[in-house]
Amino acid sequence: MNEILPRTCVSPSGTFVYGIHKPDYTVINLREKEHIAVMGHIGDETEVDNKVNFPADDVKIDNADWVFEVSNPFPFMGATFILKSSADRKIEDANPFRFKHTCTRPSSGLKDLLKGVEDNDPFLVSLGRTCTDPDLLTALATRSCKFEFDPHTGDPVGIQYEKTDKGEPRRSVTNRRLFEIVSNNPFLPDPYKQAMVLMPGIQGANKIVGEYTESSDTHIWEYLRDNSYIPWGHYAANMAHDAIRYKIGALENGDMRGLRHLYYQRVYTQLAHGLGVSVPARRRPFTEEELESLRTSILETIKQRQENNGAHLPFNASLWGWNFGFDLSPSGYRLNASHQQIHQQFALIPSSVPGFSDGDNKESHTRLPAYIQGDEAALFCRQFRDGTGKEFFETYLAAIQNNQRMDGRKDKQKSLVFYQDENVIAFVPKAQRSQGEVQIMATTRCGNILEADTMVRRSLDLAILTTVRVLEKLGVEMMICYEISKRFDNPDRDQRLLYIFLPRHPRSPGTLSERQYRWITGHYPEDFAHACRKRIDY
Repeated sequence: MNEILPRTCVSPSGTFVYGIHKPDYTVINLREKEHIAVMGHIGDETEVDNKVNFPADDVKIDNADWVFEVSNPFPFMGATFILKSSADRKIEDANPFRFKHTCTRPSSGLKDLLKGVEDNDPFLVSLGRTCTDPDLLTALATRSCKFEFDPHTGDPVGIQYEKTDKGEPRRSVTNRRLFEIVSNNPFLPDPYKQAMVLMPGIQGANKIVGEYTESSDTHIWEYLRDNSYIPWGHYAANMAHDAIRYKIGALENGDMRGLRHLYYQRVYTQLAHGLGVSVPARRRPFTEEELESLRTSILETIKQRQENNGAHLPFNASLWGWNFGFDLSPSGYRLNASHQQIHQQFALIPSSVPGFSDGDNKESHTRLPAYIQGDEAALFCRQFRDGTGKEFFETYLAAIQNNQRMDGRKDKQKSLVFYQDENVIAFVPKAQRSQGEVQIMATTRCGNILEADTMVRRSLDLAILTTVRVLEKLGVEMMICYEISKRFDNPDRDQRLLYIFLPRHPRSPGTLSERQYRWITGHYPEDFAHACRKRIDY
């Protein structure tokens, strides 16, 4: 292999280069229990169950779809990922904007509201989004799919299935947009939510490889997405069918601990497996003590390899994100997320990817850096240090603590920080990228979750929960949250873990300004920090 090229798709030879991930890996199964259930029937007799979602052993992935990774010509603009199987299906028709909608005049009166309204009328989507009446939402749900009901209680217990052209079972969904918007409405009765989207396996054959239960109230499944737009698959920690959380206000402290525990546990476990470090358990979750012991063992193994000049890690970074809130406009545009039930996603990222050119994808002659956003932060830290002689994050923390208002007023709040403990701060960035952006930063020297000990992990979990609670109390209904971290084998001790929270503002849709990274807000950051502090329950 030649040396790793700079992260751009433009080769010095005047051709485009791109990476191809060809995943082949093993997932350690840490799920202890099963929840085998019948999700519905094909016709009157053929059962459709969810046994495929509950593997008995570790999961071997040896035929996952290729994922093309194309660095942007300009490195600061990131990278594009293309799932080969999806792109292959759309070669003859790659138009993603084709959908039809018509409008009819509904009958007057609540009782007759749905009479005469056609299934493709955007009025149904608008009603499904804004309605708070359980009976009317139930009527809308029954128009979106074919339920199976318990003859004694009358509650839905599943959805009817049909066979695809390939003979595979598929839910009988008669109105996809209505199905999505109604199933994500918090006021829909819980039995309908469970039958439509929450029952394990109801959304597909993704295997469940982890579980977290802290009490009778907290229950979380960890799903594996092996054929994923994130190369080498990703994982989703989903609140379970019997722990329904459609609002942040419904989240318990244990819920957030569990969502994050599954993230730490999966990253540590898969790293240990790749390094030959003994994993303390199979088919059960780790205790907090086992998790910490595994973390320190991984760090010691990496240190030994570095000392012996063999420090290469196939996967040396992590990805964590959370899309909260769901919405679908009457015109059909999805406005945020894919599922209202609270869930978080995470993955491991390789250090590099085999590089190819000109459509010859059999043999690679170079390697390209795999993209993570934390690399841009690492690069800037080096440039700041070289140019000023100062550590950037240490200096940044000092600037936050020394902050003064830009308008010069001394009679108003000047602090950007709205929450802190001995390990982290939650604050409003001086240059917000949305009307409501807030961030969490580790104040200790911790640049990724492998450097986060038990106390730092606890601080992060509580700070994340506190922050999203504050934003919801301010009125936020949708937001994007993600982590920026350094690679596990990056020796820089200055770079700090950073969590970004970007609310979607109802009056600030994406514009040309934002695509040019020109962010527009209408308030001083110190005043928004003060608004956040007033919503914290200590």
